[in-house]
Amino acid sequence: MDLGLTDRVYIVSGASTGLGLACARGLADEGALLVLCAADGDDLTSVASSIGDPSRMLLVPGDISDPGTETRLVAAANARFGRLDGAVVSCGTPPSSSVLDAPDTSWREAFEAGLLGPLRLARSVAKAATAEGASVVMLLTGPVRSPVEGAGVANGLRPGLAMAAKTLADELGPRGVRVNTVLAGHLEVESPLELEPAAEAGPEVTDHIPLRRLGLPDEFARAAIFLLSPAGSYITGVGLSVDGGADRSL
Repeated sequence: MDLGLTDRVYIVSGASTGLGLACARGLADEGALLVLCAADGDDLTSVASSIGDPSRMLLVPGDISDPGTETRLVAAANARFGRLDGAVVSCGTPPSSSVLDAPDTSWREAFEAGLLGPLRLARSVAKAATAEGASVVMLLTGPVRSPVEGAGVANGLRPGLAMAAKTLADELGPRGVRVNTVLAGHLEVESPLELEPAAEAGPEVTDHIPLRRLGLPDEFARAAIFLLSPAGSYITGVGLSVDGGADRSL
């Protein structure tokens, strides 16, 4: 299937590691032009050569939790490539904690980094969309649908971001802007988005997954890229679990 991504322009945040990096590589393989963002500029530079042709990407160090980063990314895309077709928004992860013990500072910092930052980028991309429309995919995890032990802050904030994304899809649909979320399960990737590092995942983890194995970064990225692409042009407001069937909800 031709996903229709050739020479389309996408921002990828969190592009230096984990699932953001996997999505960046997949988009490059499909012929997209990329504006890549990561908080650590050195890390971003070090992985750029593994993503694709340097002439078809722009590196913009920055943290989307810092207000104004979203504006710089959109401006960079238009200045370098003359258009913007969407974004992959990596939403990070709050520190491990219980709801009972997490201090107020953890909630405030996680709210800025894991909710407001992603929303600012999604809104900025939507506002910059042409009459042709745009597509935004947010990378989230299982706490959206079911709480995870030891992830109290994430359990509290992730569903809010997912619902905000769903509402954005309603608001932006008439303008041809699609917004979807992809929910990661247990994956073989060192990433803030993963729920279980591969080295620590034993039978007690995989036994409750119908496919009886961990997922691969490329498997997650392919699902996210399809939703982002013109091939998924009639899909918006969806939360897609990529977890080997572990999510038991409809």
